[in-house]
Amino acid sequence: MIVFDLHCEHGHRFEGWFKSSSDYEEQKTRGLVTCPECATDAVSKAPMAPAVPAKGNSKPDRALASRPEQQSAPGEGKAVTNAPPPAEVQKAMEALAKAQAKALENSTYVGKNFVKEAREMHYGERDEAPIHGQASLEEAKELAEEGVPVAPLPFPVAPPDKLN
Repeated sequence: MIVFDLHCEHGHRFEGWFKSSSDYEEQKTRGLVTCPECATDAVSKAPMAPAVPAKGNSKPDRALASRPEQQSAPGEGKAVTNAPPPAEVQKAMEALAKAQAKALENSTYVGKNFVKEAREMHYGERDEAPIHGQASLEEAKELAEEGVPVAPLPFPVAPPDKLN
């Protein structure tokens, strides 16, 4: 697995996990790499520093390790690495992905018409039915303010025409 720092055209930063660099390129070409905040597919790799492990035969510098300014404060996160997530996290992500897939089994993908169709159902202009699609963060906020029931999906969903 390889982790890329990504950013969208609106400045949102996030990370993506891919099997390889070519896997990232293929998914991006197919429009499957989208921003989790605004759902745009105008995403590119952000500059990132490589994770270079220490030499196996080197010893840590005790003087540096004992200096307080070099130590992390309580609550600070650990450095990002390319290591796979812990088994518990992987298991939880798989369970969440299965739950999302189950929830979408009887749902119709409406793409960019999501906001319009959700409003029409809310105001009784069409029959209610489970749908999913695309909405910007601002559009989702507007729907929520109107009382239209919406929820973000934890994982991106590929449009049916972009699936294998």
